[in-house]
Amino acid sequence: MNLRTSLKGSVNDSIKLNIKLNVRQYTMFVALLFIWLIFTVVTKGLFITSRNLSNLFIQMCTTGIMACGMVLVMVAGHIDLSVGSVAGTLGAIAAALMAKCGVSPILAIAITLITGLLIGTWHGFWIAYRGVPAFIVTLSSMTAFKGVTLAVTNGATIGEFSNLFKSLGQGYIPKIIPNAEFNDTSALIGIISIILFIIFDFRKRNTRKKYGFEVATIPIQILRIVFVSVAIALVSSIMVNYRGIPIAVLILIGIILIYTFITNKTTFGRHVYAIGGNKEAAKLSGINVKKTELLIYASMGLLTALAAIVFTARLNAATPGAGNLFELDAIASCIIGGTSTMGGKGTIIGAIIGALVMASIDNGMSLMNVNIMYQYMIKGLILLLAVWVDFATKKRA
Repeated sequence: MNLRTSLKGSVNDSIKLNIKLNVRQYTMFVALLFIWLIFTVVTKGLFITSRNLSNLFIQMCTTGIMACGMVLVMVAGHIDLSVGSVAGTLGAIAAALMAKCGVSPILAIAITLITGLLIGTWHGFWIAYRGVPAFIVTLSSMTAFKGVTLAVTNGATIGEFSNLFKSLGQGYIPKIIPNAEFNDTSALIGIISIILFIIFDFRKRNTRKKYGFEVATIPIQILRIVFVSVAIALVSSIMVNYRGIPIAVLILIGIILIYTFITNKTTFGRHVYAIGGNKEAAKLSGINVKKTELLIYASMGLLTALAAIVFTARLNAATPGAGNLFELDAIASCIIGGTSTMGGKGTIIGAIIGALVMASIDNGMSLMNVNIMYQYMIKGLILLLAVWVDFATKKRA
């Protein structure tokens, strides 16, 4: 009897531990759904319409792309305050190349991406090899590139691009069957995504068991699969009932998959987390810290260029004020998604959920016609609270 009671207690403790860990993991999902519920009620259902949510996903792509790069920067214990100004400059460069110089969209995109990579490498050089604090390096670039943007645009809007370029920010994946009443391509991609998630989730479980790592109980794993599958199905239904999956969203999904693989499966990703956890220990273990930091900022520059291209294509214009406060949204997205301001902790998926939270707040307040000054105040307060939670959690740990 005592043995049975002991075993029952052990199983219950294991279940409670798994539930506790997964509740922490999915808290941001719950918070996002709560925000959506509030805005749905306040806007009398306008927020939750397929058209608005589709536009919401497109709007968050710019922040989401930059947040993927910012995760690596912050995990390594650094910061990048220049992404907004650099994005404005890169968008202006792409626009000027096409509208003023007659350069083809593909060549303009290639030049913009290379320029972003070089700017990021420049930041990494000063931070990694010259020992200048990242705050100072990127703060100086934030100021300098605002001037470069004004110089490139000459203080005026540059607009009207080719359909090929505009499709990156405004286009949607076409239907397989042209006369279908719904977007069958989006439905098919949603079904495939759910199947792949289930397969990879069970493969991950088997791999962990093979090497003796702890795994979630079967009921908890099934609950997680159901939760994620429902989330994918809901997102797919939004796309199916409107115009399909936006090309910008597909670009973001590609970046998410690539950077999730980099952070979880590569030596470079492990080195980034090691540097953020303890830089001196990382050096002593043989990690080339300077090279890794250089690559982190080069990556950030490349993603900033891609985000600038998507943003410029969505607006079909480059403006002198483009990129304003992009750095706030990218940093806040990472922190809300669980990235530590002190380094060593953060995930790509968490940052994307954080980006969705920030975009939802922007979108909801715009539908409510909230004055822009109050929007800035609220977003600043959210960032403050997110940092406070991070410090409080770190202190308890």
